[in-house]
Amino acid sequence: MEKRERYIAQLHRMHSGKGFIAALDQSGGSTPKALAQYGVQESSFTNDEEMYTLVHEMRTRIIKSPAFDREYILGAILFENTMDRKIDGQWTADYLWEKKNIVPFLKVDKGLADLENGVQLMKPIANLDELLNRAVEKNVFGTKMRSVIKEANAEGIREVVAQQFAVGLQIFKKGLIPIIEPEVDIYSADKEKSEEILKEEIKKQLNVLDKDVKVMLKLSIPTVNDFYKELMSDPHVLRVVALSGGYGQDEANLKLSQNHGLIASFSRALSEGLSSGQSDAEFNTKLKKTIGEIYTASVT
Repeated sequence: MEKRERYIAQLHRMHSGKGFIAALDQSGGSTPKALAQYGVQESSFTNDEEMYTLVHEMRTRIIKSPAFDREYILGAILFENTMDRKIDGQWTADYLWEKKNIVPFLKVDKGLADLENGVQLMKPIANLDELLNRAVEKNVFGTKMRSVIKEANAEGIREVVAQQFAVGLQIFKKGLIPIIEPEVDIYSADKEKSEEILKEEIKKQLNVLDKDVKVMLKLSIPTVNDFYKELMSDPHVLRVVALSGGYGQDEANLKLSQNHGLIASFSRALSEGLSSGQSDAEFNTKLKKTIGEIYTASVT
């Protein structure tokens, strides 16, 4: 399939397909926690290379599982190190699309800056152009980048959204679809107010985009059900997806099911209950159950 044909097919799948996005993008700081959740302790590795090899084995096991199927999963978000590794001799992004018909995304942010004005902006993304070029070469479809909102501070939220859209436009111009992720902390005392400010700032940014620009939005499940329905109908928005944000799997699924049109992009909730010590049958059974539940919540 030619690059342009692949892009159009993936664009259509992300816009109108049924299912959810699997977030497999834990990076350097969160990788030991992800491995520990999977039953692999820090004593199992002595350096970053060994750690990343182990986490790639975990992700490979998930991706190759028969439960990880296009019927339920639209896309998967990868960490840079995962993009640069192979599954059965193919680059991970190619394996996802060619073997599974699942759209590959890449996490591009480099973590969060210190808290200021009630928010954490993204740290500067060094060598972003070079990373985006490699993503294009490896047939990645889109990107993801995360900021965090902890307080209903209008100035801080405005800064977060402006930064996200500025970088998002740079990404779009490279031929990739950016997932814009201004996460509202689910434990924030004024979460609902933060979401009100956030939605207005997102609308302002969408209103000044050129008509051909497409983005995706990854947002915390809102306090008020269907609060982001308006954003879903904007012609610039390919899809609105939800992060689990620290909710357990059952609670995340319940809240998601109450927001029509919002689909999951879960990380922790997706891998909950999976263990390196499980047999393949046990692992696949648990993953199938989890994927089925997230899918149901996403298409309700």
